[in-house]
Amino acid sequence: MFSNYLIGLREGLEASLVVCILIAYLVKTDRRDALKPVWTGIAIAVLIAMGFGCVLEFGSQELTFEAQEALGGSLSVLAVGLVTWMVFWMRRTARHLKSELHGKLDAALAMGTGALVATAFLAVGREGLETALFVWASVHAAGDGTPRPLIGVALGLATAVFLGWLFYRGALRINLAKFFTWTGGMLVVVAAGVLAYGFHDLQEADWLPGLNSLAFDISGTIPPDSWYGTLLKGVFNFQPDPTVLQVTVWLLYLVPTLALFLSPVGFASGKGKVKAPDDAPDDRGSRQSKAPQA
Repeated sequence: MFSNYLIGLREGLEASLVVCILIAYLVKTDRRDALKPVWTGIAIAVLIAMGFGCVLEFGSQELTFEAQEALGGSLSVLAVGLVTWMVFWMRRTARHLKSELHGKLDAALAMGTGALVATAFLAVGREGLETALFVWASVHAAGDGTPRPLIGVALGLATAVFLGWLFYRGALRINLAKFFTWTGGMLVVVAAGVLAYGFHDLQEADWLPGLNSLAFDISGTIPPDSWYGTLLKGVFNFQPDPTVLQVTVWLLYLVPTLALFLSPVGFASGKGKVKAPDDAPDDRGSRQSKAPQA
């Protein structure tokens, strides 16, 4: 449940920051007339992401067991690839996200309503589709038959929306660089478990060999149905009897990816607290009124 909460929080906060930046910029530049098409684009992106998740969940149930495993394994690998790219991209470009979005919004304002809808849709839609895919892969990997993974995702998204609202109101300051670094690192650990389970699915689909070649079996020490086995499964996608291929893939992904992600090499340095978005109206200086409601 914690791993899925982390996914919902991490991915949802990115989308919330995007929405806050877009809305705050329109309010600050007195372009409230553009709020409706922006909210329309955001709503379309959310609906498509939810529809994509439903297609993955219910569409896969109509397949044979081998086809389900092949689909699940393939999408798990794809989801890990997308999430890995996302966490590196966010760490590298988070400090410039606001100016990038402002430039796109200025161009869309000049082009008209349709461009505004498209800009908001593309800005939020990518995060939504990535979230839907990775959540589905993570829930599929958990496979405990309980609603706890989905509850974790829902709580994470709700927390992200609340934090986004606090950012907009100017009521919250956190070091976003550190936040995205540590949550990104934890997400890499989660992704490693999803990737290993995805390869296990491909083995069960008979796409890859070695299904019966176990690296170890500690089911007697850590029973899968025990509370600590369930906890390890929920947080790290831990499996007490992994195959040699699963352990190999887990190590080959986790060690270099986490080392590169936490390394300062290649990332711009910066200190201090970051407030997002800093275009949101507050009570300082000449701005005496409360932040307008979008």
